[in-house]
Amino acid sequence: MNAAYPSGRKALLRKLLVDFAIMAVIGVVLALIGPLGTFREPIGLRLIAWVLFCFIGYALYSPIDTLAQRLAPALDLPVSALRLAGVLLSSIPMAVVVWVLPRFPGNIDWPGADKAIEHYLYVVVIGGMITFITTLMSPPATEEAGASEAGAPTAAMRRKAQFLERLPPALGSDLIALEMEDHYVRAHTPLGSELILMRMRDAVAELGGIEGMQVHRSWWVARGAVEDVEREGRNVRLVLGNGITAPVSRAKVAVLKDAGWI
Repeated sequence: MNAAYPSGRKALLRKLLVDFAIMAVIGVVLALIGPLGTFREPIGLRLIAWVLFCFIGYALYSPIDTLAQRLAPALDLPVSALRLAGVLLSSIPMAVVVWVLPRFPGNIDWPGADKAIEHYLYVVVIGGMITFITTLMSPPATEEAGASEAGAPTAAMRRKAQFLERLPPALGSDLIALEMEDHYVRAHTPLGSELILMRMRDAVAELGGIEGMQVHRSWWVARGAVEDVEREGRNVRLVLGNGITAPVSRAKVAVLKDAGWI
């Protein structure tokens, strides 16, 4: 496997280390600014508190973008709307943590309605800014055409599928699908799945010789892996092996019909 694209645990560990470093920097900046009335506290206490808040916030806010991208096709909603909903929901427990932690273990004086709403809105603003920054730092997801659309074969199709060389031997080489997860690609085979650090469009470009199509901005599917088609209203999903289902974007439905997939 190419060392430039570590996979599995190594890739996940690298992402966590980068994210934790970003949270630490944001925590230091917030400690220097001293929002939510914390500026009157000693700088050392502010540093400890805000870095801790950022790590707790990471656990609450970090799944938002991934969940938004996965749920948007099924709910037929824009990803941005789901991100906003995620921030609003995640800010509820985060607001409780920010209020309780500095007062623990003494008597906790719970705020009245006006103060609670004001406190919650401050947390929403800070949590939303952090979510926006971390989302911005991820490479944009660009919908690319499948490597094997109907039509004349491209140069990539005539080359060996270089992507298969990135898979660990334990997964074999019978590729079922590729699924985008943040700036990683999860490769699915009948033997399991593995995370590989690369963009979806780069992975699709290395699939020459494998008959398949990018059916959604987050999914590429091998033609031979399609076992059934699920329809729910205007939503279409491809049923693959290993119990995997892949959403089909509205723009791809007609293309799949013309190609005889559905």
